[in-house]
Amino acid sequence: MNILHLMEIKQITPYRESALRQVLMKMMSRALDACIVTDLSVIRWLTGFSGSSARLIVTREKSWLFTDFRYKEQASREVDVAEVVIASEGFAAELNSGRYFLGETVALQSDNITWHEATRIIEQLHGKQRVIPVDTFFDEFRMVKHDLELVKMRRAAEISEMVFEKVISMISPSVTELDIAAEISFQHKKLGAEKDSFDPIVASGPRSAMPHAKPTPAPFKKGELIVIDMGCIYEGYASDHTRTVALGRVSSEARNVYRIVKEAQELGIASAKCGMMAKQLDEEVRLFINAHGYAEEFGHGLGHGVGFEVHEEPRISPNGEHLLQENMVFTIEPGIYLPGKFGVRIEDTVVMGLHGATPLQSLSKELIEL
Repeated sequence: MNILHLMEIKQITPYRESALRQVLMKMMSRALDACIVTDLSVIRWLTGFSGSSARLIVTREKSWLFTDFRYKEQASREVDVAEVVIASEGFAAELNSGRYFLGETVALQSDNITWHEATRIIEQLHGKQRVIPVDTFFDEFRMVKHDLELVKMRRAAEISEMVFEKVISMISPSVTELDIAAEISFQHKKLGAEKDSFDPIVASGPRSAMPHAKPTPAPFKKGELIVIDMGCIYEGYASDHTRTVALGRVSSEARNVYRIVKEAQELGIASAKCGMMAKQLDEEVRLFINAHGYAEEFGHGLGHGVGFEVHEEPRISPNGEHLLQENMVFTIEPGIYLPGKFGVRIEDTVVMGLHGATPLQSLSKELIEL
């Protein structure tokens, strides 16, 4: 099989070499001569380029990374699997230049492009190539992580764990949700992360019943639960975890719901097996929560894949059709939300192994009463 330019590249990062091999093999199997990639997370996964402006063309002979002048030096340092092109007039104009041989059949990543840009690209090809829209083209490869990717994901999880330990010690009635959210972002960067993997969720009291609540200037109150959902990006890879803590002693109802969620989350980790359907894992945990009378209060999926993006495949939900495989990385995060009262969610990111799932986090799941 003709791998071509991949074989010529020296000192290529091993998991990027593996990724490009897989992509080229899939292209060959579908008789695709070239693929135009528009999703920045896919571009970073394939090339290492971390800038905010890029397009990538992968062909059987060669690959090109297109960016603008702002990233000229950065791209030359980060990219070793493609020729860097500074597209001063834009990507579409470069296509129109005729300098790039794309063959006869070109795949266009249709799940991450505007209609305006897609139309311009097709126009610049002047009908010389047959354009094939593709979506979820890279998901099957990104779901299964290389060992070097797992090293980075473990480090991302470690950084977030350290930050969590720091910020919970700050919680008191004189501190607000926004204070803690800001501290999370600050400490992530201070400890070596690029940034948050998503805006931190810090929600206390009745607001903790909102799964994706935004932090407010509300101060914490004694006797309330606090949901803290957070993660960071380390060398491109995301972490994600949630813990629910209490400021002082909470009601017996809150303690009971916490126990149910904790047991459900532990059940999810213990039940995950290679070869099972993602929706089967969701169902096992959902049935457990349903049996305790909270069927309507657990309204989201059990989890989601994590990698270059904090939400990617596989989806661990009632509609999750993927089979769990070794080295897949995903969250297990059941929750129970009682509007007007409180919410509880506990989340770990796990690595699927041949003999079960192992959390990246080592944080305690016992209810912490601050």
